[in-house]
Amino acid sequence: QMQLVESGGGLVQAGGSLRLSCTASGSIFSPNVMGWYRQAPGKQRELVATITRIGSPNYADSVKGRFTISRDNAKNTMYLQMNSLKAEDTAVYYCHADTALNNYWGQGTQVSVSS
Repeated sequence: QMQLVESGGGLVQAGGSLRLSCTASGSIFSPNVMGWYRQAPGKQRELVATITRIGSPNYADSVKGRFTISRDNAKNTMYLQMNSLKAEDTAVYYCHADTALNNYWGQGTQVSVSS
């Protein structure tokens, strides 16, 4: 059973930056694909970015050019560097990992951007 722990959320002014981290533990299977999703109040959870084991990224159009996803396989950790944050980026951000056997979610971390 894999556990995912996010950190790095907080309150920031519009135009500012935050870096989220997600560390995976408890499974012998290294995730094939890891990703960040977010859910704003009253909205469905949506994809932010994903990254494959070899580091190939994919981004939602709304964050392209502002967010950068990366991972350190040796540390079982994934990152999301968020720059030029906007009020509409306010949401709970969830880490997701897809292994050969199952997929897992973190507990979420709140990101709040004040305008």
